[in-house]
Amino acid sequence: MIKKVFCVDDDPITLMLCKKVIEKVEFAQEIDVAQNGEEALLYFDNLIEVFKNNTNTIYPELIFLDLNMPIMNGWEFLDSYFKKKYNETFINSKFIVLSSTIDPSDVEKSKNYPMVIGFLSKPITKEILESLKGKI
Repeated sequence: MIKKVFCVDDDPITLMLCKKVIEKVEFAQEIDVAQNGEEALLYFDNLIEVFKNNTNTIYPELIFLDLNMPIMNGWEFLDSYFKKKYNETFINSKFIVLSSTIDPSDVEKSKNYPMVIGFLSKPITKEILESLKGKI
Protein backbone atom coordinates (compact mmCIF):
# COMPACT_ATOMS: atom_id res chain seq x y z
CA MET A 1 0.00 0.00 0.00
CA ILE A 2 1.36 3.41 -0.89
CA LYS A 3 1.11 6.28 1.55
CA LYS A 4 -0.64 8.98 -0.49
CA VAL A 5 -2.47 9.38 -3.79
CA PHE A 6 -3.63 12.65 -5.34
CA CYS A 7 -6.53 12.72 -7.81
CA VAL A 8 -7.08 15.77 -10.04
CA ASP A 9 -10.35 15.88 -11.98
CA ASP A 10 -13.09 18.44 -12.52
CA ASP A 11 -15.88 15.88 -12.30
CA PRO A 12 -17.02 15.30 -8.69
CA ILE A 13 -18.42 11.87 -9.58
CA THR A 14 -15.07 10.79 -11.03
CA LEU A 15 -13.30 12.01 -7.89
CA MET A 16 -15.77 10.14 -5.67
CA LEU A 17 -15.34 6.97 -7.73
CA CYS A 18 -11.56 7.34 -7.64
CA LYS A 19 -11.61 7.61 -3.84
CA LYS A 20 -14.02 4.67 -3.43
CA VAL A 21 -12.00 2.33 -5.66
CA ILE A 22 -8.70 3.29 -4.02
CA GLU A 23 -10.21 2.68 -0.58
CA LYS A 24 -11.83 -0.62 -1.59
CA VAL A 25 -8.61 -1.99 -3.08
CA GLU A 26 -6.59 -0.62 -0.13
CA PHE A 27 -4.22 0.98 -2.63
CA ALA A 28 -3.29 4.03 -0.53
CA GLN A 29 -3.46 5.12 3.08
CA GLU A 30 -4.45 8.68 2.20
CA ILE A 31 -6.23 10.29 -0.77
CA ASP A 32 -6.19 13.99 -1.57
CA VAL A 33 -8.16 15.57 -4.42
CA ALA A 34 -8.33 18.74 -6.51
CA GLN A 35 -10.97 19.81 -9.04
CA ASN A 36 -8.68 21.50 -11.57
CA GLY A 37 -5.05 22.15 -12.36
CA GLU A 38 -4.97 25.49 -10.57
CA GLU A 39 -6.28 23.91 -7.37
CA ALA A 40 -3.73 21.11 -7.77
CA LEU A 41 -0.92 23.62 -8.23
CA LEU A 42 -1.99 25.45 -5.06
CA TYR A 43 -1.91 22.09 -3.27
CA PHE A 44 1.73 21.62 -4.29
CA ASP A 45 2.58 25.28 -3.55
CA ASN A 46 1.35 24.69 0.01
CA LEU A 47 3.00 21.29 0.24
CA ILE A 48 6.39 22.70 -0.78
CA GLU A 49 6.22 25.18 2.12
CA VAL A 50 5.46 22.38 4.57
CA PHE A 51 8.18 20.21 3.02
CA LYS A 52 10.79 22.98 3.47
CA ASN A 53 10.21 22.85 7.22
CA ASN A 54 9.89 19.09 7.47
CA THR A 55 11.44 16.84 4.83
CA ASN A 56 9.59 13.90 6.38
CA THR A 57 6.31 15.34 5.10
CA ILE A 58 4.31 12.73 3.23
CA TYR A 59 3.61 13.77 -0.33
CA PRO A 60 1.72 11.93 -3.08
CA GLU A 61 3.57 9.04 -4.61
CA LEU A 62 1.01 8.81 -7.39
CA ILE A 63 -1.06 11.53 -9.05
CA PHE A 64 -4.00 10.65 -11.29
CA LEU A 65 -4.43 13.64 -13.61
CA ASP A 66 -7.31 14.49 -15.92
CA LEU A 67 -6.41 16.51 -19.02
CA ASN A 68 -9.63 18.32 -19.89
CA MET A 69 -10.50 20.61 -16.99
CA PRO A 70 -11.61 24.22 -16.69
CA ILE A 71 -9.43 27.01 -15.24
CA MET A 72 -6.16 25.08 -15.76
CA ASN A 73 -6.04 21.85 -17.76
CA GLY A 74 -3.75 18.91 -17.14
CA TRP A 75 -1.10 20.01 -19.63
CA GLU A 76 -0.93 23.51 -18.15
CA PHE A 77 -0.63 21.97 -14.69
CA LEU A 78 2.21 19.66 -15.77
CA ASP A 79 4.06 22.56 -17.40
CA SER A 80 3.73 24.65 -14.22
CA TYR A 81 4.71 21.72 -11.99
CA PHE A 82 7.84 21.24 -14.10
CA LYS A 83 8.67 24.99 -14.29
CA LYS A 84 8.41 25.27 -10.51
CA LYS A 85 10.77 22.26 -10.33
CA TYR A 86 8.45 20.37 -8.01
CA ASN A 87 9.63 17.24 -9.81
CA GLU A 88 13.04 17.88 -8.22
CA THR A 89 11.59 18.14 -4.69
CA PHE A 90 8.96 15.42 -4.93
CA ILE A 91 11.25 13.02 -6.76
CA ASN A 92 9.16 9.92 -6.03
CA SER A 93 5.90 11.39 -7.32
CA LYS A 94 4.68 9.76 -10.52
CA PHE A 95 1.76 10.75 -12.72
CA ILE A 96 -0.82 8.72 -14.57
CA VAL A 97 -2.89 10.68 -17.04
CA LEU A 98 -6.55 9.68 -16.97
CA SER A 99 -8.67 10.73 -19.90
CA SER A 100 -12.16 9.98 -21.16
CA THR A 101 -10.77 9.74 -24.69
CA ILE A 102 -7.40 8.44 -25.70
CA ASP A 103 -6.07 10.73 -28.39
CA PRO A 104 -2.81 9.33 -29.85
CA SER A 105 -1.32 12.84 -29.88
CA ASP A 106 -2.03 13.18 -26.14
CA VAL A 107 -0.39 9.82 -25.47
CA GLU A 108 2.70 10.99 -27.40
CA LYS A 109 2.71 14.39 -25.67
CA SER A 110 2.62 12.69 -22.26
CA LYS A 111 5.97 11.05 -23.09
CA ASN A 112 7.58 14.52 -22.94
CA TYR A 113 7.08 14.52 -19.18
CA PRO A 114 9.46 12.08 -17.46
CA MET A 115 7.26 11.92 -14.35
CA VAL A 116 4.29 10.61 -16.36
CA ILE A 117 4.43 6.82 -16.20
CA GLY A 118 1.12 5.97 -17.84
CA PHE A 119 -1.85 7.10 -19.87
CA LEU A 120 -5.15 5.39 -19.11
CA SER A 121 -8.78 5.84 -20.03
CA LYS A 122 -11.35 6.66 -17.35
CA PRO A 123 -12.72 5.41 -15.10
CA ILE A 124 -10.16 4.11 -12.68
CA THR A 125 -10.91 0.50 -11.86
CA LYS A 126 -9.91 -2.14 -9.36
CA GLU A 127 -8.00 -3.94 -12.13
CA ILE A 128 -6.01 -0.79 -13.01
CA LEU A 129 -5.02 -0.25 -9.39
CA GLU A 130 -4.11 -3.89 -8.88
CA SER A 131 -1.89 -3.77 -11.99
CA LEU A 132 -0.08 -0.75 -10.48
CA LYS A 133 0.62 -2.39 -7.13
CA GLY A 134 4.34 -2.94 -6.77
CA LYS A 135 5.16 -0.64 -9.69
CA ILE A 136 4.96 2.63 -7.76
